[in-house]
Amino acid sequence: MAIGRSPFQGVLNVLRFNWHFYVAALIAIITLLFTTRYLSKDWIWIPLVISGFIVLTTLVSLLVTHYIYDLSELYDLTWMSDAACCNKIKVLNINAGFDETSHILETKLKGAEIHICDFYDEPLHTEVSIKRARKTYPPHPKTLKVQTHSLPYPKEEFDLVFVSFAAHEIRNSGERITFFKEITRVLNQKGQVFVTEHLRDRSNFLAYTIGFFHFYSRKTWLRVFKAAKLRLVQEKKTTPFVSTFILAPYGTAS
Repeated sequence: MAIGRSPFQGVLNVLRFNWHFYVAALIAIITLLFTTRYLSKDWIWIPLVISGFIVLTTLVSLLVTHYIYDLSELYDLTWMSDAACCNKIKVLNINAGFDETSHILETKLKGAEIHICDFYDEPLHTEVSIKRARKTYPPHPKTLKVQTHSLPYPKEEFDLVFVSFAAHEIRNSGERITFFKEITRVLNQKGQVFVTEHLRDRSNFLAYTIGFFHFYSRKTWLRVFKAAKLRLVQEKKTTPFVSTFILAPYGTAS
């Protein structure tokens, strides 16, 4: 668990920002249990089984969330490269309306010049949980509002770029590619990009059932990176549910 985080901060944030899902689940359970009053003994098991399934999947998702965001080494950023240990590097940290990593980077990269960008655009990125997160956690004072298609920096400006749990909020595939092309443009030739995301895979399906459709598959991310002329240097798993892609511009050494 990262310094400064409470033991249950991650799972409580998920409950706070996505309470509508849990209210819907509770209403569904109550409705199903109510219907048992009007069913014969031969059919009463159906709403009971469905209710049990809803309870089980909800509890599993919350337990996994607690494990990922509160108990794992996710926010220790143990996958950072040796380049991050150098002084006087320029770092860009990009979020989508909810920033949990800038203060951690400032602690770990004391000698770095850190720039923070937020590409969240309410008309385009309509996730209600982000709107709630923004009300609960004000942005870092250094945050610069940007657009995905235009980062306000010159070419090859940064040594490291971090995009943590943000890029999946860009739901349009063309916009995602344009965004990463902009990252490639502002990244110097020896720089690296760290993209941390849940994936649309078996582990996240078991944890979040249909909620895993909010994520993108590994194949989709690799296609986006390739289109943006970024090559995969390494992929690290903080947990079975979260991947960090370490990327570099084409043409650089491994």
